Amino acid sequence: MAARLEVSRTQAATLIASGNVSVNGRREKASYRPARGETIVVTRPPNTAREILPESIEVAVVYEDEYLLVVDKPAGMVVHPAPGNWSGTLVNALMGRGNELSEGSGADRAGIVHRLDKETSGLLLVAKAERAHRLLSAAIAARRITRRYALMIWGHLESDSLTVDKPIARDPRDRKRMAIVNTGRQAKTDLLRLARFASGDLLRAHLHSGRTHQIRVHLASVGHPVIGDDVYGGGGGRRIVGLSPRRHFLHAAWLQFNHPVTGVAMDIRSPLPDDLKHSLRIIGENASVALADDPLAALRFYE
Repeated sequence: MAARLEVSRTQAATLIASGNVSVNGRREKASYRPARGETIVVTRPPNTAREILPESIEVAVVYEDEYLLVVDKPAGMVVHPAPGNWSGTLVNALMGRGNELSEGSGADRAGIVHRLDKETSGLLLVAKAERAHRLLSAAIAARRITRRYALMIWGHLESDSLTVDKPIARDPRDRKRMAIVNTGRQAKTDLLRLARFASGDLLRAHLHSGRTHQIRVHLASVGHPVIGDDVYGGGGGRRIVGLSPRRHFLHAAWLQFNHPVTGVAMDIRSPLPDDLKHSLRIIGENASVALADDPLAALRFYE
């Protein structure tokens, strides 16, 4: 059930215990092993609406008009409310600004067109108008929105460029993780090395798809996890490279798209935040490019 419904084992067990699951019309315990040909029916109970409250939380808005805005999200901020994080999220912060937000993804994800992981910093598109939300979602699906990330990996790629094209799905052994799974959804990431340092490479990643944890899973699959990534094997040596706890070296630095309503070409950039610049100086052993005011520009990230 957990695999088919893409829920946790705990959620599946709760559905069974609450009588929402039948096997050939009868109730069974979660430990029951169905025989071939038996029919399992799951009745999902209606979601209990939870009020999402506005909060006074400072958030950096780098572009805004009547249709959309672009936020520079800090590391450590969850994008939308969910169990375990009902407050302090980006959605709470945007509501606290008094923004009108689209509800195309539901009230708990008001305005959210795409997401960033909690410990990933950088640029995030938010829709204010319903029309903008529909058009932006369609543009992402059609790969007309360019999203590029700056990241540091442990070790070195065999060449200056690499494309990882591997399907991603929930890890069948750990539902909190993603993994390379043959039956997963197609996922493709282009990687370009911008600089090579003693302990790792600074890369630019270009997403062709937007799967959960895509960059992190793809790099872990080729033996070079993102530095600071505790989930996928890159968390060791954090202190050596000057990263704070629960922070990985991954930053959404560049967005390019045509405005969904006006058609104007948008080019929005976010320099490395101070904590990643500090880490880059340590990893780069104070090389001149690492000491630049904007290391990404110095490394020709935006070309």
